[in-house]
Amino acid sequence: MSEDQGVLFPREADGRRSTAATGRAVWADAVRAVDPALAQRIEAAGDWRKEYVDAVVAHTAAATRTPGATVAVARAGLESLGSRMVFTRDGASVPLSSALQDGTPLPTSTVRGEGQRERELVVPYRGEQLRGEALRRQVDAWVEQGTIEVSCAVALQRVVDEPALLDVSDRAFALLGAGAEMGPLEPLSRWGAHVVAVDVPTARVWDRVRRTAAAGSGTLTVLEGEQGAAGVDLLTRTPEVAATLRTAADGLPLVIGSYAYADGARHVQVVHASDAVVELLLRERPDTGYAELATPTDAFAVPQDVVDDARRRWRARGWKARAQAPVRAVSRGGLYEPAYRTVVDRPDGSSVGIADVLVPQQGPNYTLAKRVQRWRAVAAQADGHLVSANVAPATRTRSVTKNRLLAAAYGGAGRFGVEVFEPATTRVLMAALLVHDVRAAAPAPAHPDDLFVDQAAHGGLWRAAYRPRSVLGLAAVTGLPGVLLRR
Repeated sequence: MSEDQGVLFPREADGRRSTAATGRAVWADAVRAVDPALAQRIEAAGDWRKEYVDAVVAHTAAATRTPGATVAVARAGLESLGSRMVFTRDGASVPLSSALQDGTPLPTSTVRGEGQRERELVVPYRGEQLRGEALRRQVDAWVEQGTIEVSCAVALQRVVDEPALLDVSDRAFALLGAGAEMGPLEPLSRWGAHVVAVDVPTARVWDRVRRTAAAGSGTLTVLEGEQGAAGVDLLTRTPEVAATLRTAADGLPLVIGSYAYADGARHVQVVHASDAVVELLLRERPDTGYAELATPTDAFAVPQDVVDDARRRWRARGWKARAQAPVRAVSRGGLYEPAYRTVVDRPDGSSVGIADVLVPQQGPNYTLAKRVQRWRAVAAQADGHLVSANVAPATRTRSVTKNRLLAAAYGGAGRFGVEVFEPATTRVLMAALLVHDVRAAAPAPAHPDDLFVDQAAHGGLWRAAYRPRSVLGLAAVTGLPGVLLRR
């Protein structure tokens, strides 16, 4: 993609496109109405890459105080990003929302699945294919270990008990980032869905996507770009993608999923492009729902019982507490720090803890991109749309394991009560929760942030005794030998 075409960060006064300046301004704008002092603190940050983590935790706390604050922050954040990012074509730059009005539909092709529809939930896990009673036992074990929340288990058990829920042949799913490693393409195809696929025009991606669809039992609609090749660059062809999706799978209820990923600043660009398409479809196709996967490495407002469990685990360390004491003293409490520094008392008398699971190595662009998806989920649900926004577990995806520190930390995470999943397992589990959300069509929670608590499969990060960042380096040390052996 040309550096001067498509969805771009705005230019600053000096002509540069500063991702840090834009991100900082968006976070400040989002929270200004509910916490002006925090907005000023964010604007005054000198080194945003170093200061963003604490600011995002404070931001999460400020936004969760009341339901109205959560929705207001989400809407303000989306509006701020939309007013700043630009879409450039042929030398002219306009807001992306304006550019979407001028797109013309792209050509499409169809792949029809040749397999039999899968009629029960089957989850690949540690070399086995879990189903029925074996799957129920594993789900119960995850709850007991603190790997998933009870509500997640209830949803999964329902899908096991009512396999007819998996018949999604009467639904369409538009997947932005259809080839994403954790995306639901493969299970949805096996369960008979009509999938409209948007992804980059890369042959290896589309070879895999087409094979997946052909082995399934549903229908795949492929958006095509240059010379009829499969795939289209969402960043440069956003108006055309939007125009195509306006009528794609016409006649079927549509769920549009935001799964596209890119490294660094491009992640914000592709998420903004996806979000603009989502916003348009939610407005123009009344039967449209929204889906995304919330990353576990973020900050969340979690119930008091989760906080209490983490603190119970801290008190139950036994001999480990004595062994860790000198290390904590030398590090001035920076290592083996107990979880939940921040607790927020809400006006209704309830309390929530802020689960601080941010990983600085992932950077402020990653955090902003994932928060934009959460903001859209909150706004869409407030507007009455069906929303599926479940927290996925830490997973050994290629984007994570290519970072040696994160790969090593994942390798040693089990020593601190955190289970890291393989992509094949996460894909099916999260797709089952998506289907459950579509079929159950549950009413919006009393507090918008509860959307991310319900059915959370955080892998144990919320209930761990330690603040995750305080043991990240220690986990990496213990996990590094395994990473080196795999390389």
